[in-house]
Amino acid sequence: MHTLVFLSTRQVLQCQPAACQALPLLPRELFPLLFKVAFMDKKTVVLRELVHTWPFPLLSFQQLLQECAHCSRALLQERPSTESMQAVILGLTARLHTPEPGASTQPLCRKHVLRVLDMTGLLDDGVEQDPGTMSMWDCTAAVARTCIAQQQGGATEPGPAPIPVEVRVDLRVNRASYAFLREALRSSVGSPLRLCCRDLRAEDLPMRNTVALLQLLDAGCLRRVDLRFNNLGLRGLSVIIPHVARFQHLASLRLHYVHGDSRQPSVDGEDNFRYFLAQMGRFTCLRELSMGSSLLSGRLDQLLSTLQSPLESLELAFCALLPEDLRFLARSPHAAHLKKLDLSGNDLSGSQLTPFQGLLQASAPTLLHLELTECQLADTQLLATLPILTRCASLRYLGLYGNPLSMAGLKELLRDSAVQAELRTVVHPFPVDCYEGLPWPPPASVLLEASINEEKFARVEAELHQLLLASGRAHVLWTTDIYGRLAADYFSL
Repeated sequence: MHTLVFLSTRQVLQCQPAACQALPLLPRELFPLLFKVAFMDKKTVVLRELVHTWPFPLLSFQQLLQECAHCSRALLQERPSTESMQAVILGLTARLHTPEPGASTQPLCRKHVLRVLDMTGLLDDGVEQDPGTMSMWDCTAAVARTCIAQQQGGATEPGPAPIPVEVRVDLRVNRASYAFLREALRSSVGSPLRLCCRDLRAEDLPMRNTVALLQLLDAGCLRRVDLRFNNLGLRGLSVIIPHVARFQHLASLRLHYVHGDSRQPSVDGEDNFRYFLAQMGRFTCLRELSMGSSLLSGRLDQLLSTLQSPLESLELAFCALLPEDLRFLARSPHAAHLKKLDLSGNDLSGSQLTPFQGLLQASAPTLLHLELTECQLADTQLLATLPILTRCASLRYLGLYGNPLSMAGLKELLRDSAVQAELRTVVHPFPVDCYEGLPWPPPASVLLEASINEEKFARVEAELHQLLLASGRAHVLWTTDIYGRLAADYFSL
């Protein structure tokens, strides 16, 4: 449903030239809704002029494109339109080429007020490829081009310099885009357009390039560093981590493939690990740590004991955790603060089950998101854990994909989880009943790759749906879709 104000605003923007002429006459209180409607309907001429004449110090995508009283559509949950994003950047460029008003300018002039353009928070699904929308890689490139062009072109009009604008963005960089982005960051130093990175994700980037990029970032802006597919090892990480540790406001650190290098002596490996731990102790605001696919067997206590504050999100997928690692985590200060926990890929079916149950009990009061993909949990282990799992009263998301569960086990979970009023999403595996000739216990690779009987699974889906309807929980999503953007980011919890 749309309000009358929204419908009137949409009508006003139908004729873009007339709407642009009317902007100076409209109340400034209408500008936020004008921006959302123009962005939504791709009214690029108006959108450009709105950015150029924005009457507030801050223009924030997160504030303007969310669900509002006039329109329930949340544009932040959609890939942004290429046309709309380009119009915003063109408006910013026009703004930068407008000189600062002199003393004779009327004090009520609404131009030149914008100080911060916050473009963070855009959807970054990495899956859908729509030529009419922009990915985060495209957004990074577009903003970078603007920075470089501004530095190379300079002001086009004589007179006072333009008022500087801080552009806050989430940056994505790989080998192909590294040189381009580095030039943009260098160009923004001392430029009217100051590039400020909130979240940095670097993929498959050599160690020296990662360091060079980190050195160019503003220490006061960065909240997340995400290094993916870099396979740094402890040696590479010991070079990079001191450059990361200088970001004192960093709240999220995502590292992967942290393990010893078999090509170097073990003494060097231990020295690198101790140095890495010492640097981890420098973070004062860290709340999320992801160490996916890192060899942490028997070392979790060393890693987590160095941190100054309890974590609220901990991802330890495929880390070969031992029972003592889980026991330590259950007794640590972190357990009572965890909102998100990911133990995917760790075998929880044997001696790890009891320590895992202890950890689950310790984190039950705060846990919102639990990911247990490929943990070798069969019906026996699940049923033994259900009394503790159902104590997680605030749990919203439960991921169980890739576990050897039967239809009977899933139905038991569905019935017992009725007490969890906040539960909204359960990502469950294909029941073992739907496979033909499955070895037991089935390896996770078999569950992920073997074909299923589609007819049997259709009956399973129908039965689960009926059970949800009968229990008054039609709003709870039970799905096997692990690529549906259902897992929440820590900052959205």
